[in-house]
Parts: sequence; structure tokens; C-alpha cells
Amino acid sequence: MISKVEKRDRSMDKRTTISRPTEGAAGKTGSWRDQKPVLDQKKCKKCLRCWIFCPEGAIVRKEGDAVEIDYEYCKGCGVCMKECPFKAIIMVREGEVYENQEECAKEEP
Repeated sequence: MISKVEKRDRSMDKRTTISRPTEGAAGKTGSWRDQKPVLDQKKCKKCLRCWIFCPEGAIVRKEGDAVEIDYEYCKGCGVCMKECPFKAIIMVREGEVYENQEECAKEEP
């Protein structure tokens, strides 16, 4: 016989908690970072791992599972880069000019 606790544990497997960024007492948090993630849309396969694992909810899911980064709330922790199996996200120093900057900023049509 399955106990109520075991039934509850199985139902929890279907739930996912996704945080949403909100302005806290200190205001928007993006100004705190010294590095920022840059997404290369050409390499992105829309697996959504960055969206799932972002601890700040700063990865925004768009139509067609495309994603973009909300820099007003991104703290530059690099979790999204570490979780991306396609190396579509790189971390760059804030204000730094990097190779393919314009290409990475463009969204796929």
C-alpha cells in the first residue's frame, strides 16, 4: 500500500518553480554585476536550460521558446553560461567590446 507521503512526493515531480524578477528594496539589481552574459542566437537551440536554472529569473522566455536576457535584473552570476550545453552564452566584462558583438545582439527572425 502506498502512503499519502509517497503519493504527495510523486505529484511534486510534475511541478517546477520559476522565479520572476521583481524590484526589491535596493531597486533593480542589474547594476551590481561586473560581468554580463551574452547570448548568441545562432548557437541557441532553445533547450531552455538557461531559463530554468537562472536563479534571478532574468532569462525571459519568448514566443517559440526563444530567450532573451533581462539586464535590469541579471546579476552576472554565470549560471546560464555553465548550464548551456551548446555554448551559446558567454560572459564578458561589463562595458567590454567583444568579438561578434553585433551578431550576438541580433535576434533570430
